[in-house]
Amino acid sequence: MTLLRTVLLAFTALVLLPGTPAHAQSLKGKKVLFVNSYHEGYEWSDGIAAGVKTVLGPTGAQVKFHNMDTKRHQDEAFRKEAGKKAREEIEAYKPDLVIAADDNAVKYVLVEYKDAKLPFVFCGVNWDASRYGLPFQNATGMVEVALVKELLDNLRVYAKGGRVGFLTVDSETERIEGPWYTKQLGLSFAREKYVKTLAEWKDEFLKMQSEVDVLLLGNYSGINDWNEADATAFALANSKVPSGGMYDFMMPYSMLGLVKVAEEQGIWSAKAAVDILKGASPSSIPVVRNKQGKTMINLKLAQKAGIVFKPELARNAQVLK
Repeated sequence: MTLLRTVLLAFTALVLLPGTPAHAQSLKGKKVLFVNSYHEGYEWSDGIAAGVKTVLGPTGAQVKFHNMDTKRHQDEAFRKEAGKKAREEIEAYKPDLVIAADDNAVKYVLVEYKDAKLPFVFCGVNWDASRYGLPFQNATGMVEVALVKELLDNLRVYAKGGRVGFLTVDSETERIEGPWYTKQLGLSFAREKYVKTLAEWKDEFLKMQSEVDVLLLGNYSGINDWNEADATAFALANSKVPSGGMYDFMMPYSMLGLVKVAEEQGIWSAKAAVDILKGASPSSIPVVRNKQGKTMINLKLAQKAGIVFKPELARNAQVLK
């Protein structure tokens, strides 16, 4: 786990879990299955899993983790098969509750149990869970939203014009994110590109330096030939316009970040799971949106572009030097 993840997890646990010791061993004998849409090693879902472990670890509940690996394998046939394997795991493990993390675990697993008695808690569903028919009587959860409006408001202060670009991986999740950004912001991107390779990402990154005034960077996970050192050096050499990221792992390439906290998703989901395993109905727990965010500044990139962030912004930020 990265240092940032460790710090965020410690902070979130301190703030949200003051009563954890009182729950020690209270769920001994209960079984929870965590179905992860993605793979171990992907920082976002690792953060969610860490949050789940923080809450459920002291309760005595038995927690099993199942990875669908649909970030690295995006074809429909693979996803359907991954969903089938996850459902087979449910039938074999016979959990008392399932936590379904991110869209594909919901789309290919949870939806198949919408009329079942087995309770579910979902998290990481991008922007709108209603497109899957949620919430169900046996399911509640936390929707994932990006702080993109606030990020763009801060970046515009340092921009020379109003053109906004969006560069990200070509994945189902990001294809959902892009339209939601434009809907929330009430504008159309001057340039919007979804790429599959590092070479394509670098080419678009370079083009956008002269074609937009502000650059929003989405995700790179799913670009299977991604090289962090190469991409970091390229961004440092070629960054000219203010750029922003919504994930902490995009900060080597972004000047400013208002990043989502993955652990918040896991902690909320696990706390909801505890309540349900103690007798609460999933339908009695309202679906919520994430609220936590962290400000980050990449000082090298900003200095290279001649951008000096305001002191009041920098004071509340984690500065990467």
